[in-house]
Amino acid sequence: MRPTRGWIVGIVVFAVAVEAALTPLLLTSEFLRFPGVWVVVNVLVTGGFVAAGLLAWERRPCNRTGLLMVLVGLLLPLAAAQGADNPWIFAVGNLLGAVFAAAAIHLLLAFPTGELRDRWDRLTVWSAYVITTVGLLPFILFTSTEEAGCPECPDNVLMIAEVPTITTVNLVVALLLTAIVVIGTGYELIRRWRAASRSQARGVRPVLGAGVILMAMLALSLALGVAGASTSAHEAVVIAGLSAFGLTPYIFLAGLARSSLARGGAVSDLLGRLAEQPRRGELRDALARALGDDSLMLAYWLPNTASYVDARGHPVQLPAPGAGSAVSHVERDGRRVATIVYDAALAEDDPGLVDAVGSAAAIALENERLDAELCARVEELRTSRMRLMEVGMAERRGLERNLHDGAQQRLVSLALTLRAARTRLHGSEDGAGELLDSAERELELAISELRELARGIHPAVLSDRGLSAALESLAARSPVPVEVGVLPAKRLPEPVELAAYYVISEALANVVKYAGATYATVDVARSNGDVLVEVGDDGVGGADPDRGTGLRGLEDRVRALEGRLAVVSETGQGTRVKARIPCG
Repeated sequence: MRPTRGWIVGIVVFAVAVEAALTPLLLTSEFLRFPGVWVVVNVLVTGGFVAAGLLAWERRPCNRTGLLMVLVGLLLPLAAAQGADNPWIFAVGNLLGAVFAAAAIHLLLAFPTGELRDRWDRLTVWSAYVITTVGLLPFILFTSTEEAGCPECPDNVLMIAEVPTITTVNLVVALLLTAIVVIGTGYELIRRWRAASRSQARGVRPVLGAGVILMAMLALSLALGVAGASTSAHEAVVIAGLSAFGLTPYIFLAGLARSSLARGGAVSDLLGRLAEQPRRGELRDALARALGDDSLMLAYWLPNTASYVDARGHPVQLPAPGAGSAVSHVERDGRRVATIVYDAALAEDDPGLVDAVGSAAAIALENERLDAELCARVEELRTSRMRLMEVGMAERRGLERNLHDGAQQRLVSLALTLRAARTRLHGSEDGAGELLDSAERELELAISELRELARGIHPAVLSDRGLSAALESLAARSPVPVEVGVLPAKRLPEPVELAAYYVISEALANVVKYAGATYATVDVARSNGDVLVEVGDDGVGGADPDRGTGLRGLEDRVRALEGRLAVVSETGQGTRVKARIPCG
């Protein structure tokens, strides 16, 4: 959530008011060894964290880094309140001041994404918050300031009773747990510092280094407390750690400024290259140079097929999330144009850089997308034509085989039968009638088969009486009951009518062969200049168009008319074959 102006003004006013009230208290403190240094460090660190945090929060509301920086900045004055002579302000500092250290650990482990990476990070942060709140309660409620090693500090007004046993046990446990958290955090920060990529070196490593120094100073402070070192030494260590950690917001602001300059330079460089009108494929190289990412890939969005292609129209698959790559979608006039796939390290270093470069190149990406879409359609048509040629050749071979093995053989058999009958008639009339009856049956079968073959090549009823009569004929011959819905009243263009007929014919043939259905439905309708064809059944489902040539051939036939064919076939839920064919 982006902070409103009211929130920003309120936080700034609160921080200024707290610092204005706390500064004179620290300057007049009777037990601080370096009051002036405390005031300077407190003001600079608090102001830096609040200012940088608000800026980061406003610019990147989805990233919690800015919010955590604001939290750290507002908690530091509570820690500094432990230097006041007023017993109640001193008590508030004792009670809540240590939470600053937990918030600092939270910020460091969540930097730069604002999210804790794993369960160990979450366990460390929650442990830090528990130790600095609940863990310190026994120490505050049962320990005097003199027993705590600061006889010159104000009295502990929150103490219920002084119980040395509780103090000792709580101190040992708290020191042990704090040491584990501090050392563990320092080790994790060092590991991340060493693992930082080249693009992260400038923005991430300085912050991690400041965090390592803070953890080292906290560990040293704990060691000095256990050793009973002087207050001056303890203060010097804490001030040194805060000063190093206080550089974090200024490093962050410098990184933002550098990112803005880099963003402006990248966009300017890109615009200069786009002015040269790069040829196909060169746009990717221009974007890669602008972002400094040789692994960059461009994928162009095709809305008609809901898929991606490269500049040459070849299909492209986006990488899986978490594969070391990030994606940025480029839109123009509310429509997706392309997607930029780039190194995920860029997203951590400067999330807005890729978006800025993508916006600058949106027009060029749109032009190349249209070119890629044209290439994809040409490739699709080429593939469809090749399939149609293969199907046509297979159909011709099948027709030749059927004519040779079926009708031709029956006609030959009929000729031989008639010849034998003629011979018998010359000699004797015994058996002539049976032979002629057999010849008649063979002739009827031959005629029937020839009609089926003719219907498969091009149904005469479709040409003579239209789609309605042809579908009624299909339904009447189907062994599975077929319910034909309301059909278009007017005749469709011949290519569309023929494509719709073959879609329905093939779908019904599959219902009979494979579906195990008890009934099928056929619907044909016109809608917004298209013809919608749908064949459904209540069969076993599970049809896969890729496993047979029948549906693939239909898909190519439909696509040749700029149409689309889809098969919906969930196992156990029947099958629906749907086609949308432009009708003009």
